[in-house]
Amino acid sequence: MDLVKSHLMYAVREEVEVLKEQIKELIEKNSQLEQENNLLKTLASPEQLAQFQAQLQTGSPPATTPPQGTTQPPAQPASQGSGPTA
Repeated sequence: MDLVKSHLMYAVREEVEVLKEQIKELIEKNSQLEQENNLLKTLASPEQLAQFQAQLQTGSPPATTPPQGTTQPPAQPASQGSGPTA
């Protein structure tokens, strides 16, 4: 009976370590995504933010093309700029 108990305790400890590592990775990813989100919010125009808020309220998926009057290049420096700073 002690052998079964010790084997189960060992298995539980291993699983706890795996879960701790997963939690650590998820916290890091969450932090990275929050930084990216904040950066995108600062780069977005008020019109883009309003459009996004409207889409969230209606439940429609975000548009894949940029709204009129905006271009794609401002988003590219954001993704490149977040790499070296992180």
